[in-house]
Parts: sequence; structure tokens; C-alpha cells
Amino acid sequence: MLIKKINSKYSIILASNSPRRREILKKLGFNFNVRVSNYDENINFKKYSAAQAVKIIAEKKSFDIEQKISSNDLIITADTTVLVNDKILNKPQNKKEAKEMIYELSNNTHKVLTGVCIRSSKKKICFSSTTKVDFFEINSSEIDYYLNNFTFKDKAGSYAIQEWLGIFKVRKIEGCFFNVVGMPASKLCNKLNLFL
Repeated sequence: MLIKKINSKYSIILASNSPRRREILKKLGFNFNVRVSNYDENINFKKYSAAQAVKIIAEKKSFDIEQKISSNDLIITADTTVLVNDKILNKPQNKKEAKEMIYELSNNTHKVLTGVCIRSSKKKICFSSTTKVDFFEINSSEIDYYLNNFTFKDKAGSYAIQEWLGIFKVRKIEGCFFNVVGMPASKLCNKLNLFL
């Protein structure tokens, strides 16, 4: 089984501060340690497509950790962003910005893109995954309720699909649900097979 083989062959390092990514890896059954990358996620998105940008950021995060690894370590890094009407929505800086983002998502379809980089001492694979999410209309009082009762600052697009706004207002999803949470789980496992 993949999980057993990866766990016995490698010491996995998840280079992410995201509790959601930790939870996904834990639920998959991987043993791992967390080491947070200090890479500055700001990148000029105008030079790249959103799919290229999230892959580049994930790869740069792995470079930041790479100098501190041993030969049996396997680093997993990721970066997620939201794309609506050809506009990138990263993590909001404040409540006003979060409210503007959610208004843009209201009664609209957006894409959630996650770039992932898996790196061992001998191999590196970077990929991206895209999921389409369609929201019902979200009115002002619903946005205020969400922003006053849930954490939004650490989330691309200002929302978490597994929390109130996602549960209450998602009309339809096309693609991997876990990609929206922050890690395309099945695609990650498929790519990990290449490290055996």
C-alpha cells in the first residue's frame, strides 16, 4: 500500500503552516513533521498564469526547506489561490478586503488553484490542480455574519469551503473538494507513487 511504503521509505516534512493541510495528510495516514517555510509568497502574478504561479510558489517554498534536509526526507509544499473573473484573490489583509472578495464570489463561479511540490534528495515533482466552485448569492448580512464569526485572514479568497460560508452557499463543485481545502489529496497520492 502506498501510505505504508512512503512512511517506511521517507521521513515526510510538510512545509506548511496550514492546519487544513496537516489534517488532510493525517487523514490520508501519512506520518510527517511540520517545518514552516519562510519563503515570501508574494509573486508577480502578471508574469505567469495562476496555475504556473502557485506551482512556482510551492517550488520556492521547497527550496527554502531543502537546505535543512537529510537523504531520506521527502518535502511536501503547497500554495493555494482563488481566481474569479481573471482576478487573483489571495489571503485578505483585513475585513474590508475580505468583504470585497466575498462580494466578488457571490452568485459567481471561481477557480481554486493549488500548486504542490514534492521533493526528495533525488527527485522533484511540481504540479497544480484546479477546482471550480459556484456560489449562490451571498447578501451583506450573511457576509458580515461569516466575517464576524469565522477566521478569514489565512484563507485564499477569504473563505473555507468546510466552514459556514462553504457549507451554506456552495451551489456546485467541479473537481477535487480537498483541493479547495488546500491539498489535492488523490493527485498528491498519484504523484507520490513516482517516489517509490
